Amino acid sequence: MPGIREDAASIAAELTELRRSIHADPEIGLQLPRTQRKVLTALEGLPLEITLGQSLTSVTAVLRGGGPGKTVLLRGDMDALPVTERSGLPYASTVDGAMHACGHDLHTAMLAGAARLLADRRDELAGNVVFMFQPGEEGPGGAAIMLAEGVLEAAGERPAAAYAVHVSSGLLPFGLVASREGTLMAAADTLDVTVHGRGGHGSQPQNAADPIPVACEIVLALQTMVTRQFDVFDPVVVTVGSFHAGTIENVIPDSAHFVATVRSFSPEARTKVAAAAPKVATDVATAHGMTATARFIEDYPVTVNHAAELEFARQTVADVLGDGRYVTAPNPLTGSEDFSYVLEQVPGAYLMLGACPPATDPFTAPFNHSAEAVFDDGVLPDGAALYAELALRRLAQG
Repeated sequence: MPGIREDAASIAAELTELRRSIHADPEIGLQLPRTQRKVLTALEGLPLEITLGQSLTSVTAVLRGGGPGKTVLLRGDMDALPVTERSGLPYASTVDGAMHACGHDLHTAMLAGAARLLADRRDELAGNVVFMFQPGEEGPGGAAIMLAEGVLEAAGERPAAAYAVHVSSGLLPFGLVASREGTLMAAADTLDVTVHGRGGHGSQPQNAADPIPVACEIVLALQTMVTRQFDVFDPVVVTVGSFHAGTIENVIPDSAHFVATVRSFSPEARTKVAAAAPKVATDVATAHGMTATARFIEDYPVTVNHAAELEFARQTVADVLGDGRYVTAPNPLTGSEDFSYVLEQVPGAYLMLGACPPATDPFTAPFNHSAEAVFDDGVLPDGAALYAELALRRLAQG
């Protein structure tokens, strides 16, 4: 039988057709009915046990191998972003305000391709493979919902390992795979602060309690907190992205409100900033005779690669795609990823795959989430082959 990579190349046209169909018809969030139908159509005829999500349009497909063994989980996310596409591609989004700007359409096509490649090798499989087609990675936390709905128990036992591949439209040259041991991506949390003052006339601030300068002072104090309470080698990032107060220039409002994203790179730093940031807000407000309501809202945990599984994945990349196709990322990425929920419960690895068009400089190409991001379909066969070989080889290890 030809190798998996050769078989993947033979279905490249079909993977491209699926990817472009999804790209032209993007859906956002947890409810992706049209995308779900495309996935189910792509999986038709394969010997899979398929379960659909209850509160989200996920697809969980189980392939049972010809021999007994453990279970491996492969994940691909399916949702798009609320971005108006400006790529100029002939298969660009036809949905206003929605775009596959992060490459999840490629992940979906690659995972469907892997299901086909592995189904053809069912007799070689020593165990089971769970294909996790997930909505809602871009914010709603679809992975956590799929965990709650039992994706880890879909094959009857929890997976021994889990893997995910994510494409990149920039930074990483075409076809190169990158990852690192330990922390790969940051935790992403939210700090929501409202300073409660007392409104009044703008010409008489002494007769009011102006919340705006106090909220501004809190914003600056948070930056001081970052540099004076946290180790520079285990950093946190606090960025205020929304600040709202008042209605007109000569009225002091009753309150001022801002929201910040908080990034951290270790569970310890995350725990510390979760306590420290709200305290800064409330204490600064108290110092000015006001009060503040400060909520630290936990979103996605730190994405942590397990050392043994990453080394296995690195060797698989070298064996399947060739020497020189894997590089170690020098630093964690400041983005976040809800596959972190899976990696909290199952040993595994998360890999980045360069999908920047070969003729484009990856260091100047529009990056993921850009309205002008372009992902090259040429990586689809390699991505499908990599998914499939990760499962096949990991199950062979027992």
